[in-house]
Amino acid sequence: MIKLGYKLMSEEHGPKDLVRNAKAAEAAGFDFAAISDHFFPWLDEQGHAPLAWSVLGAVAQATDRLGLMTAVTCPTFRYHPAIVAQGAATVALLSDGRFTLGLGAGERLNEHVTGAGWPGRVERQERLAEALDIIQGLLDGTLMNYRGRHLVLDHAKLFDRPDRKVPVVLAAGGPKAAALAGEKADGLMATDADSALVEAYDTAGGRGPRYCEVSVCWARSEDEAKQTAHKYFRWSAAGWPVMAELPDTEAFAAASESVTPDDIAEVVSCGPSIDAHLKAVGKYVDAGFDHIVLTQIGPQQKEFCEVFRRELAPALKQKKAA
Repeated sequence: MIKLGYKLMSEEHGPKDLVRNAKAAEAAGFDFAAISDHFFPWLDEQGHAPLAWSVLGAVAQATDRLGLMTAVTCPTFRYHPAIVAQGAATVALLSDGRFTLGLGAGERLNEHVTGAGWPGRVERQERLAEALDIIQGLLDGTLMNYRGRHLVLDHAKLFDRPDRKVPVVLAAGGPKAAALAGEKADGLMATDADSALVEAYDTAGGRGPRYCEVSVCWARSEDEAKQTAHKYFRWSAAGWPVMAELPDTEAFAAASESVTPDDIAEVVSCGPSIDAHLKAVGKYVDAGFDHIVLTQIGPQQKEFCEVFRRELAPALKQKKAA
């Protein structure tokens, strides 16, 4: 059964607005909300980067049934995995078990701030695998000490831990990361409608939910949506291999200088057409994903939630039924 999620874009909204957006998403009928975990926005125009964990605590108290998750947290540089596990357990308790921990290998943009450097992809994946061992062991209460090649845990224990272990979902941009999700995590997350990721996850033993993020920009006209998507989302045009390596908003501005509104419209569903947004979602469903996170780009969050409630959700439910 397909679940529909709402993206809390911490790069585009301040903490109080994110709480209001979560409440609007719950009222509109979304099943869950996923928050980005950044130290910087991608572009200066976005203008925000509150601490996701503080916002999650507030959202947990402001909502009643909405599922919550990080999408995603890097547990290897800016945070030690023990702190991530402690945060996940606490949010799960505050939300009465509504929390899922989404993890990923991270981007230099956010992780360089501690001064520990930004290693190559192989080391980042090794660190992520070790962090998964630590986090899963702390969350299920089976691990207190760990000594890996990169990460160490010394006599740690979570005293406030929910009875049901917090599920851990791993973001993957390629088959190797998807296989790691199948081996060590409880679910998969991706941003590309790539069935090969789902296949790699399944082959490695993955049996949990498959999350994906679908970027849309609803507006009253297609041109308005293109302009909004270009202003706030042109950073995404370079793709993850580049996005993981750039250090600051100035670098993303330079890298996206030649990107046009029409270029962004090639990768983001733009405009008032519900059919166009349904087509964008359909690519991910066809690829095997069953938890769809909709990212509405720009300031029109309240309007998008109303369109979701009135038009998009009924159409998606009808599509699922068919």
